[in-house]
Amino acid sequence: MTSIHRNIILSSSATRSHATPTPSSPPSPKRLPPHKRNPSKPLPSLPPRPKPPPDSDIEEFFVKGSGPGGQKINKTSSAVQLKHIPTGIVVKSQATRSRSQNRKHARQLLAQRLDHLLNGNQSRAAAVGHVKKKRADSAAKKSRRKYKKLDEDKASAAGAEQEPSHENDREDIPEQQDNATIPAGQADRRNKLQKP
Repeated sequence: MTSIHRNIILSSSATRSHATPTPSSPPSPKRLPPHKRNPSKPLPSLPPRPKPPPDSDIEEFFVKGSGPGGQKINKTSSAVQLKHIPTGIVVKSQATRSRSQNRKHARQLLAQRLDHLLNGNQSRAAAVGHVKKKRADSAAKKSRRKYKKLDEDKASAAGAEQEPSHENDREDIPEQQDNATIPAGQADRRNKLQKP
């Protein structure tokens, strides 16, 4: 299989519509990564990722997986179970079919659990959870504001369309009406109200 490569030579007078900006011009805000677009809100600094404990503190077992996967998952021992000897924490990982990737994942899980045990609310997992909660709360607040504004706009538009008119006030309607035009039950009631 051969490939053909063509060089396109542009003359100095030719211009390209998709030319890249010159180094002297500032980059457009659309090209910046999201975290650099709004410098007034810096990203929160998270604690560093926890390091896995030394291998001397870990007992490692390779066990058969469970769950979906059929006969293959029942036959192979690709799931990794780690036990931290000093604390007794046990983690199991069968995220992938690869034993080596499961070993890495299990060590990361164990490091996170130990970090949470030792540092509590100062751990990386707690800080990440706090940031995610703030983002979710902010999104919910933004959504509430949006729909509240839409409801207000809709109500003001409906209020502008239905100006109160004084043409249909009850004062213009005569109090006495013929009983012939009023249904029978209402005529009796009206007569009772007018007697006193």
